[in-house]
Amino acid sequence: MAIEVRIPTILRTYTGGAKSVEGSGDTLADLFADLESRHGGLHGRLVDDAGLRRFVNVYLNDEDVRFLGGLSAPVKDGDTVTVLPAVAGGTR
Repeated sequence: MAIEVRIPTILRTYTGGAKSVEGSGDTLADLFADLESRHGGLHGRLVDDAGLRRFVNVYLNDEDVRFLGGLSAPVKDGDTVTVLPAVAGGTR
């Protein structure tokens, strides 16, 4: 069994159009490194030098990873990680 990672439309060019991909690792950082080895360029869209990119939301089993330890959040087989671009903007 692996960890399912759900990919938003805007990042599917890095996954060959796949809506979800599988990866492995002990932490979210390990998982993202594993994904980078198979889907080059994806890591840079999710992470910068400070950690998770500001306008990317990541959920581990429906919990915001920022409250679970960020990139240090533990992951395990059978987990689901959902990547969502943050939505902002609009005018009055």
